[in-house]
Amino acid sequence: MAADLTSVPQSDPLRVYRYRDGLYAADLLTAAVVHLDFFTWLGANPSTKEEVCARFEFAERPTDVMLTLFAANGFVERQEDGKFHATLTASEHLTAGSPWCLSPYYASLKDRPITQDYLKVLSTGKPANWGGDEAALDWHKAMETDAFSRSFTAAMDCRGFYLGQALAKKVDLGGRKHLLDIGGGSGIYSCSLVAHHAELKATVYEQAPVDRITQRCIVERGYPDRVLVATGDMFKDPLPTDADVHLFSNVLHDWDYPEVRQLLAISHKALAPGGLLIIHDAFINEAKNGPLPVAEYSALLMHSTQGKCYGVGEYAELLREAGFEPGAYQDTAADRGFMTAIRR
Repeated sequence: MAADLTSVPQSDPLRVYRYRDGLYAADLLTAAVVHLDFFTWLGANPSTKEEVCARFEFAERPTDVMLTLFAANGFVERQEDGKFHATLTASEHLTAGSPWCLSPYYASLKDRPITQDYLKVLSTGKPANWGGDEAALDWHKAMETDAFSRSFTAAMDCRGFYLGQALAKKVDLGGRKHLLDIGGGSGIYSCSLVAHHAELKATVYEQAPVDRITQRCIVERGYPDRVLVATGDMFKDPLPTDADVHLFSNVLHDWDYPEVRQLLAISHKALAPGGLLIIHDAFINEAKNGPLPVAEYSALLMHSTQGKCYGVGEYAELLREAGFEPGAYQDTAADRGFMTAIRR
């Protein structure tokens, strides 16, 4: 029997999501405290992000994620001059020479594989292998294999069963007829949206071999007449042009700035003026000092993908640059939310 995509659980799974999404944040803090003695240095040398990168020879993307995580925890504070300063908490508990310094407490964790991974990711800007598995392929290459794509799609599908309904109930799709779900994985978000919006049809745009998994999942859910599958590489192949809504759900966070710019430009080209773009994801706030659960999730993404959680302001700037007029951010569930934008 197909699952009911309008049903909701009786309990709140927030803590379950947060345990998984924040799993790697402690390893990033351990790398900074034990291997880099970062807070001792910052306490004596308040610095901009660029100066941190120069001093430690770090890449920009992982440094941004690290500083956002520390700001969300209250360990650093960015002041009006753009420099990050160590807070009192960091000075007392994360700085060498303080009687309350907890660096030795973290030292027993310094050889954890994920902690070691972060030292490489910070220096190179390149993601580590998925899950810290030395034998694994890069995440994006792994998605081209049938076994990994099935496993990963199943993981995202179970998450989307809850998050998709939260999005569907909140987003305004009045008057919209056809949604293109770009990089839509199993199609769970498309199915959830059409389940809640009777006039809507959808197409999931996915690469092989994920497209076969997508088609099977859509049939199993009972939506083959309302949700179709189109096969292609979202970076290389032209998108279908018959949709008046584009959805990027948990897609852009896998990519660095150049790729995000490219995907937004591709979407803009395929949408007609007045078309709606929806970005559904976990968002860092405008000040880039939280929310803490999203900053922790961003640390996981920084480790294993080419991306991170982007800030509301960062997305607004990218959308305007691509030719969209961004709307306001709205919360949905489990530290996720969405932004909409209109194609100019």
